[in-house]
Amino acid sequence: MNASFARAYLGIGEVLVELRAEFRDISVSKIRFLEAEGLISPARSPSGYRRFSPADVEQLRFILTAQRDEYLPLRVIKERLEQRAAAPEQAQAQADRAEMVSRRELIDAAGIDDDQLAELEVHGLVKRAGRLYGQDALDIAAAAAALAGYGVQARNLRAVTTATDRDVSLIEQLVSPILRQRGPQARESAGRTAREIATLLLRLHRAMLEAALAEAGLPGPELAEDHREPIRRPEPGRGQAMKGA
Repeated sequence: MNASFARAYLGIGEVLVELRAEFRDISVSKIRFLEAEGLISPARSPSGYRRFSPADVEQLRFILTAQRDEYLPLRVIKERLEQRAAAPEQAQAQADRAEMVSRRELIDAAGIDDDQLAELEVHGLVKRAGRLYGQDALDIAAAAAALAGYGVQARNLRAVTTATDRDVSLIEQLVSPILRQRGPQARESAGRTAREIATLLLRLHRAMLEAALAEAGLPGPELAEDHREPIRRPEPGRGQAMKGA
């Protein structure tokens, strides 16, 4: 092992010193157990000693925080570690979605006009940041435009806004204990948990819609699970335009 390697990596005793202030119950046997369970994979020196990189220490901190603050089983923690490993690609996707567009660009992309966009803004469906709109605003405008082809007016969608606000309030209540936890990863953990709950709420809403349609005697194929799939416009002449809100 060369000198630069030795300086960059910590021995297991040094890792204990690094983390004991945050996790008083950490021990050599616990670190070895986590390695045996496949949650960490420290390097080995030529003589066989474990050598922990800064990334290994950070991963160990993540595991211990999840155990202490969220009481998560190792299986769930391992799944979250796999999600963290895929985070760079997810971050790039989020960055792409964060691209802002002008009013004209949104109108052209969503296939609506100025009056329709104004109605969506009046009813709180589309919001802007300064003079620009985010990708979410574009998605909402495109979906609203497609619904307009079936005769759904902007004012009819107030119930959707209200339901969304209630869902967000529920999620905020559920993650508030996590946000009160001290630690650098509390907000990240709360955000991840919030999205897990939101996914379950979407699944519940989809199942309830399926059941309600069946009860109303309206058979058909199952609703699409991917709510971001390309929006299909209704046939010409079907429904009404989104006017008169």
